[in-house]
Amino acid sequence: MKRAHPLVSFAVAAAVAVVTAAVTSLHPSAGSRQDLSADSGQDPAAGSEPDQQEGSRFRSGVELINVTVTVTDDKGRFVSGLLRDDFSVYEDDQLQTISHFSNERVPVSLGIALDTSGSMTAEKMSSARGAIGRFFSDLLGQDDEIFLYRFADVPQLVRDWTRDRRDLSRALERLTVGGGTALYDAVADAVLLAEDGQNSKKALLVISDGNDNLSRTSLGDLRRLIRESEALVYAIGVDGRAAGPFIIGAPRLPVPMPPPFPIPGRVPRPQSPPVRGGSSERLNAGALRRITDDSGGRTEIVRDFRDLDGATARIADELSKQYSLGYASSGKKDGRWHAIRVKVQNRKLQVRARRGYVAN
Repeated sequence: MKRAHPLVSFAVAAAVAVVTAAVTSLHPSAGSRQDLSADSGQDPAAGSEPDQQEGSRFRSGVELINVTVTVTDDKGRFVSGLLRDDFSVYEDDQLQTISHFSNERVPVSLGIALDTSGSMTAEKMSSARGAIGRFFSDLLGQDDEIFLYRFADVPQLVRDWTRDRRDLSRALERLTVGGGTALYDAVADAVLLAEDGQNSKKALLVISDGNDNLSRTSLGDLRRLIRESEALVYAIGVDGRAAGPFIIGAPRLPVPMPPPFPIPGRVPRPQSPPVRGGSSERLNAGALRRITDDSGGRTEIVRDFRDLDGATARIADELSKQYSLGYASSGKKDGRWHAIRVKVQNRKLQVRARRGYVAN
């Protein structure tokens, strides 16, 4: 069955006048309306605008495309204090009007997918449990909701959406290891579950020390699925043979925009037998980056599981210091890929955001 992935909708009264003026010729449709958010009418210098008020709706045919943006300087430090006018957003190379802007931390619906394959020794699992436990209890907000997946031969949902940190910690303690590494299958399942999160901001964190060797989902199919999702995808890869203490993010090289994909929805898994490999295969950092980068997330490579504390802390810090931009798109639901590009006025700053969306 084809699964739709709705884009995030918001509602704040002042932007209604802006967007409805452009769509007054359209007739409202109760079955296709979405709650949307935009300006609160405050001076941008005063900070950010609320994004979860109810009561304002746009007319049929107009959707608010939400884009989460991370801005860093040349040393990788997060840049705060930017205003709406500092940003420009393009869809398919056409400049868009930013109708929603926020720089406040918002609650996140976060999934975690943990590698429990045979390469995970008792020492590695102990470090992973500690880092993830501190991530749950110390780094995330009380309004954040979490689910937990494990993956070895097959992905398994350990805990569905919950805000109960103690329950999550108990579930972590009971995890055992063994088997291959069905990483792509786990990410595919977890991305779909992330879409069901109650919070407008959705993210997935994958932690692994090996290469996929057992999935029925191909890397290409997984990338198509992620492009149809609004979730930010992050990965922490543990590679003891990596150069340096850790490598943060993807290389700062021009990356071509992905081609259009005309068939939306969940990708069916082929029925042919999977190719099995050893659980000790070296981490494929390039594959992890191909999974994460289209979504606006990133991959971080560390040399040792003892470095997980720092890596999870950096991701939690990033999630709390991002900008949320929104623009009204009246394009047709053509099932095709539409490229998104975000720029800031200061060209010395680095900008990371989702690279597009599929108009389902």
